[in-house]
Amino acid sequence: MTSPAPKKQPQRMCVSCRTRRDKRDLVRVTLKDDGTLTVDPTGKLPGRGAYLCKDSKCIKTELKAHRISRGLNANMSEDELNSLAQEIMKLCETN
Repeated sequence: MTSPAPKKQPQRMCVSCRTRRDKRDLVRVTLKDDGTLTVDPTGKLPGRGAYLCKDSKCIKTELKAHRISRGLNANMSEDELNSLAQEIMKLCETN
């Protein structure tokens, strides 16, 4: 008997550096129906999502280019982007 094929890992693209990685290696940012943005550490919250590398370089590049707001079709202020980046950095430090 042959062994079952290994389970494939879902791939997602970072909105900042545009590289494909395993979903678990990225952070998901979710736009909820009420218009609020949240970091989704589980990757299962409802709403439109965009993925970002757990790399400080990608996060800083994202702050300059506003790619998450384009990917989510949402208007975000500088304060919202900065607080979101700080939340992602905290999450990346704990992992």
